[in-house]
Amino acid sequence: MRVLDGVHQIKSPGPASGSLSTNVYVVEGGDGHILVDSGWDTQESLWALQEGTKAANLKLRDIKKVVVTHIHPDHYGLSSKIKQVCGAQVAIHRVDAGFISPKYKDFADLLQKTEELLRQNGVPQDELPQLKEASLWMNKYVTPDSPDVMLEDGDVISNDSFQFRIFWTPGHSPGHICLYEKEKKFILTGDHVLYETTPHVGYNPLSGDNPLGDYISSLKKLQSLKVNYVLPGHGPLFNALGLRIEKILEHHEHRRRAILKSLRDGLKTAYEIAQKIPWMTDRGGIAFRDLPVWDKRMAVTETLAHLKLLLEEGGVSNVAMDGASLYIAKD
Repeated sequence: MRVLDGVHQIKSPGPASGSLSTNVYVVEGGDGHILVDSGWDTQESLWALQEGTKAANLKLRDIKKVVVTHIHPDHYGLSSKIKQVCGAQVAIHRVDAGFISPKYKDFADLLQKTEELLRQNGVPQDELPQLKEASLWMNKYVTPDSPDVMLEDGDVISNDSFQFRIFWTPGHSPGHICLYEKEKKFILTGDHVLYETTPHVGYNPLSGDNPLGDYISSLKKLQSLKVNYVLPGHGPLFNALGLRIEKILEHHEHRRRAILKSLRDGLKTAYEIAQKIPWMTDRGGIAFRDLPVWDKRMAVTETLAHLKLLLEEGGVSNVAMDGASLYIAKD
């Protein structure tokens, strides 16, 4: 589907029934086409890309660059196969490139650290195995490979027709990037800014010390950009980037208050706090106990991300007692 002159959106299907599709974008150019994100590593995703380029009267072989906004499976998974088919160069931010091996190749250490993190933060012993391995199924939909180009904040990616400035926007992933076309006033935001949902920002062994603080700073970095169209990694296109950023910041402020409210009646672990907070899914509001396993782990790590920011701001203190990490409000 053509979304702008020279820019085509292709819906790349998820690997399971009901899973979220990924928006990938083919950007036409006199010096070859740029593909922004790739989708999961499945036959269906590759076929969707083939058919999508054909419908746009383009050729798959003319894709010369694949720019990955971040290395989550639904954005990075198929990039190595596209390189194999098209001979394209794959470009990823330096920070995320450094996590490809520990996340997808030698991940035994990551699993161990994840288990320890969940245990320290109150996850009961009988839930640990499921929560620890909640994302392992995704690995089979990724062909991990090192990028040809390591991107940095401020770099420029061009194909003669479009010129994108790279904005490093850590938070959802430590090496997440957005691509801004200043002259044509549009931005590809990956999972940094979505219209229908608030992007997941969680604390984990690969997230950095303060992922939510990084995310909020990254959001504010985009607020002053002149943007007419926002092309996200999921959901509909939209405009009014600044207003959407304000809504996301407002959501996190509400979450912050809910966490502090949960601490009024005593010290709690992140797991116990997560049980007290209202959560939203595509089915609407849902209690923590009723969340699927993967969503439950995301709820705990999102709570942890808020707590790490509150620690940084001085709103809470953290103490270790009886083998668990406990939080207490300082107000």
